[in-house]
Amino acid sequence: HGIRLKGKADVEVIRKAGRLAVETLDLVESHIRPGIRTEEINTLVHEFTIQKGAVPAPLHYRGFPKSVCVSVNEEICHGIPGERILKEGDIVNVDITPILDGYYADASKTFFVGPPGPEALNLVRVARNSLWAGMGMVRPGNTIGDIGYAIQTYAEGEGCSVVREFVGHGVGFEFHEAPQVPHYGQKGKGIPLVPGMVFTIEPMINAGKKDLQILSDNWTAVTKDGFSSAQFEQTILVTEEGFESLTPFDLDGPLMP
Repeated sequence: HGIRLKGKADVEVIRKAGRLAVETLDLVESHIRPGIRTEEINTLVHEFTIQKGAVPAPLHYRGFPKSVCVSVNEEICHGIPGERILKEGDIVNVDITPILDGYYADASKTFFVGPPGPEALNLVRVARNSLWAGMGMVRPGNTIGDIGYAIQTYAEGEGCSVVREFVGHGVGFEFHEAPQVPHYGQKGKGIPLVPGMVFTIEPMINAGKKDLQILSDNWTAVTKDGFSSAQFEQTILVTEEGFESLTPFDLDGPLMP
């Protein structure tokens, strides 16, 4: 499968990169408010990453022009920071990938801008719980399909849809490695999970239909129907007993900002 397992020493550094990713998300969260431009989030992330002796993986990755992906409302992923101004009631996903000592960790969170309306609150709850549902399937003997099945069953049961075109992926030695981790699928299908695998689970959950289109910037993916999309992502290690998140942040606390 071309999957490169991580040894103890590898995991240690990925865990450090993961802690930095979570610290960066916490920093971003403390600055999110109505009236800020998405460019300001990019500056914050870029400067903090460099200050910590790391490198932002998105910058110049396949030509991506910025250090972080910032995706607002109907933007599913790969939003390019710029002049867009966040306003009250928006939701915004911020996707962070630092490279620390040559190793990558990848995490994202969706934040509320000011107090959320009921639709935003519900969508973000479903997205967060979708990640939780997927992580709960990670243990040796289960398969990649079990992860996707759990997410899809939960999210569709809550009246939302799951994006197909973008998937979780191996991470650690590189930004994107094998295996691919779809957020939909069939129980028992796909690659078996073994200890030492490190990959992201990052379900993109739409309030409306699952269909998307890519904007003319060739990066930003948006929902076709204009409904909002939310996403949470962590970097997960398969252990002998189950899993460990290498980018641990709280997935079961209250959702209010």
